[in-house]
Amino acid sequence: MDEEYDVIVLGTGLKECILSGLLSVDRQKVLHMDRNDYYGGESASLNLNQLWTKFRGSDKPPPHLGSSRDYNVDMVPKFMMANGALVRVLIHTDVTKYLMFKAVDGSYVYNKGKIHKVPATDIEALKSPLMGILEKRRARKFFIYVQDYEEENPKTHEGLDLTRVATKELIAKYGLDENTVDFIGHALALHRDDAYLNEPALDTVKRMKLYSESLARFQGGSPYIYPLYGLGELPQAFARLSAVYGGTYMLSKPECKVEFDEDGKVWGVTSDGETAKAKKVVCDPSYLPNKVKKVGKVARAICIMSHPIPNTSESQSVQIILPQKQLGRKSDMYVFCCSHSHNVAPKGKYIAFVSTDAETDRPDIELQPGINLLGPVDEIFFDTYDRFVPVNEPSLDNCFISTSYDATTHFETTVRDVLTMYTQITGKVLDLSVDLSAASAAEE
Repeated sequence: MDEEYDVIVLGTGLKECILSGLLSVDRQKVLHMDRNDYYGGESASLNLNQLWTKFRGSDKPPPHLGSSRDYNVDMVPKFMMANGALVRVLIHTDVTKYLMFKAVDGSYVYNKGKIHKVPATDIEALKSPLMGILEKRRARKFFIYVQDYEEENPKTHEGLDLTRVATKELIAKYGLDENTVDFIGHALALHRDDAYLNEPALDTVKRMKLYSESLARFQGGSPYIYPLYGLGELPQAFARLSAVYGGTYMLSKPECKVEFDEDGKVWGVTSDGETAKAKKVVCDPSYLPNKVKKVGKVARAICIMSHPIPNTSESQSVQIILPQKQLGRKSDMYVFCCSHSHNVAPKGKYIAFVSTDAETDRPDIELQPGINLLGPVDEIFFDTYDRFVPVNEPSLDNCFISTSYDATTHFETTVRDVLTMYTQITGKVLDLSVDLSAASAAEE
């Protein structure tokens, strides 16, 4: 270990593994260490016995749940947008050769006490029970504007400069009501609160286009894909990739103490009495607790069920977004469900997560609106974890710290953090113009 590296990465969470892979592909010499004896850190994937140990201590899971090894329960489950930035990163690094994806069956939104399929095109808007007849026509016109919009072609802009026009002004032009705006902003554009209404509309239009293009990609019921056997496959795939490029992975490395010189700049990492030298360190918040601050907590419920979520057309995998306004909350709530169809549970069993930014200290009560959608559950585990963001200045100490995972059940926010960190570390923007067909979906 007493060698010099370009970058040392601490923690094998998803963000750290993606960065390690990107830097390896850039021919940087990378040492990647984790204090745990397993991959994934906070975003690890657990079998049934590990899940029981984590939440119930010494108890053993009941036999009716099936074999422990048939379970791959992701601790930070997130679906990937089929044409989204994460899939582009996976293709850019060629890590897709180690993974097999499968389309996610359903994408739903909670509205006035019921769940509805998220309409993503002008045709779906006309069929959706979310809107009355007049509102459907208005929404259809708006969807056609978004579908036809091309940033480089002013003829498609209808005289609007979306870098200046606020989202609420664009929406007002089409006369859409609050209800429609709610599902467009939160379930299609995947905004986490309503701040976007006062921001330039271009971002929202691009997000809506990404959703509909991703939906068209696999002709499924949603724009999302998910790896077979879950996200636990990702860190291991990046570890393999890193090894191909000469990177070194080490698990079970105790302490991992980051060393600084008198100017406060990082120069290495010590573990087991040996010090590896590097001018840059990438890590999750737990490795440099004095350089991060707590910004909130995520509350989540992990449920094992024996049926699909009701009212989702028997979807074997599904996301439901509960917009904040529908619940009288400050932030959205998310439901994630996956099953044997993605090889994350035995046949006949379903894993559901309900997650949100905690606004109280009672996750069991706070998460009830999402839990109520699930129907009967065999087992339920409640959990909260703190969210941290870095407060250091990377240009002064050369420490690049990821933010904690948020409550969303899709990858768009996570990958934005990764791409920002990549630019900070390397000084360049990652080129994500790739052939998307390289990430193929598994056949039934």
